[in-house]
Amino acid sequence: MKRIGIMTTGGDCSGLNTVIQRIYRGATLRGWKVIGILDGTDGLCTNPPRTIDFTNDTLPIENARLAGSFLHNGRAGALNFESAAKYGKLEQFNKQLRKSLLELKLDAMILIGGNGSLSLAWRNREIYAGLQLICIPKTIDMDIPLTDRTIGFNTAVQQLTSFCDQLMLTARSHHRWFITQAMGRDCGQLALHAGIAVGATAILIPEIKFSVDSLIKHVRNAPTDYGIIMVSEGISLRGHSGKPADMISRKLTAAGIVNRTAFPEHTQRVGDTTAADRILATRMADCALHAIENNETYVMTAVNNCECKTISLADFFAAGSVTDDPNIPDLQTSDAYVSPDDPLLDIATDMGIYIGESK
Repeated sequence: MKRIGIMTTGGDCSGLNTVIQRIYRGATLRGWKVIGILDGTDGLCTNPPRTIDFTNDTLPIENARLAGSFLHNGRAGALNFESAAKYGKLEQFNKQLRKSLLELKLDAMILIGGNGSLSLAWRNREIYAGLQLICIPKTIDMDIPLTDRTIGFNTAVQQLTSFCDQLMLTARSHHRWFITQAMGRDCGQLALHAGIAVGATAILIPEIKFSVDSLIKHVRNAPTDYGIIMVSEGISLRGHSGKPADMISRKLTAAGIVNRTAFPEHTQRVGDTTAADRILATRMADCALHAIENNETYVMTAVNNCECKTISLADFFAAGSVTDDPNIPDLQTSDAYVSPDDPLLDIATDMGIYIGESK
């Protein structure tokens, strides 16, 4: 009987509980035992490691739709890769992770994480030597190379769209513009998708240069005197500091355009998991279990051209834009961004949305 470990790491999102429950269901049908790691690598770093044995009542199927992670993603103040590097305890931390995994006697570990967690797993792969490591990509940012979709992204787009739908009503009542700041770090996918969904007048993302003067002209010439200006949190404005939405708001106010800022913040990370994300979570859980059956290791599940299959972590890491991690010395992260050839950019332009100066 195989012993399978599951852990969720990095930022949370909707869909984590769905993939956890589906992994448990598929594993038990195969006669395997499933062990949940609480608090991700934080939980592995304690002695003994914090774990939970799964049963049918551990995570009921009706709760699998809920946001967040039943297993948790980490605790403030805990020793993790970042804090270990900060206090010069990275070698000690890695040794404890390795020791905990040996104590648990796992045959395979399924790690559900974002691009940072997956990059860490690949760059520190010796920690997982002797067991199969299968990664499942989840993030609301959709910044993971070599997969068309990540768990949690669809629900985040829906959450942000619903937030803006309500803003649009008060915007119309007061002839006012709302500058809405989306999450996404340095990737503009969330802002781009939600902006198109809500019918934004302008969408500003980190990947596309924009002109404040062109934005102001576009807003003044818009067919309405109200609407949404979607701003990704990763944009910058030369000579200005602060939150991007506030910077844009000040520019519009100076131009005589009535506006307010709106920050949906962590509401983008929550909400009942959409059907699309539940299906994606189920497909990736099934793919991960087949990978274990096929004795694969150091792989990631991915969906491309509607097909779900595994790719090597080496290919994942090499395919993205590799940057130095600002908090962990000698660590690099592989990132994906909105491509200049993304058809949504042309669609946005065709729909009269100001997307920046390159289109």
